[in-house]
Amino acid sequence: MKRPFKLIILAGIALVLFYFVNESFLSDDNYLIPLKKEREDKDLSFRGKENSPFTEEGRKIFQNLKYYEPNLDYRIKVKVEKLAKQDTLYMPMTNGSTEPYLVYAKTAFELEGQPQQLTLYKKVKEAKDQLFVPFTDKTNGFDTYGGGRYLDVPYEEGDKTVVLDFNRAYSPFCAYNPDYVCPVPPKANRLTVGIPAGEKNYSSAH
Repeated sequence: MKRPFKLIILAGIALVLFYFVNESFLSDDNYLIPLKKEREDKDLSFRGKENSPFTEEGRKIFQNLKYYEPNLDYRIKVKVEKLAKQDTLYMPMTNGSTEPYLVYAKTAFELEGQPQQLTLYKKVKEAKDQLFVPFTDKTNGFDTYGGGRYLDVPYEEGDKTVVLDFNRAYSPFCAYNPDYVCPVPPKANRLTVGIPAGEKNYSSAH
């Protein structure tokens, strides 16, 4: 009688382990497949006329953007420290003009054992349920665009946390065409480590 009971226990443990291993693969697929599709769709849009930052000549030679391999270590859930007074920051643009953004919230987290902090912005009169996070890191000017990259962070009013998914970090349009005007990441959003995740420098994609 004891042996069948032990076999049942072992079978139960094996089933649980199979469930968790299988779930992890499903979770990876649920994350990686949409991410891959987003990247493929962006390449398609950059080849078209309507949503491409490239000139006609640039579209003809464009093949695809280049990315770091997805890394879930750079998908970070953080607390939203909403500011009691949300001042307007006139964020510098690459042509010397400014554009108004609400200094909406701050967040603190760790990367590579080092404390980091980012300010989360909202574009004035922007209806989208998202926060805008322009940032620089130690990869800029090497593997990634020298002027920094951006994150669009899904957010609904009242959320206590958001996910900073650096695998979705992207370069501004002025990285592909200097005729575009783009926000310059503020000094407050200078990360002290490299972020080897998301979009790489376009010039290195050839």
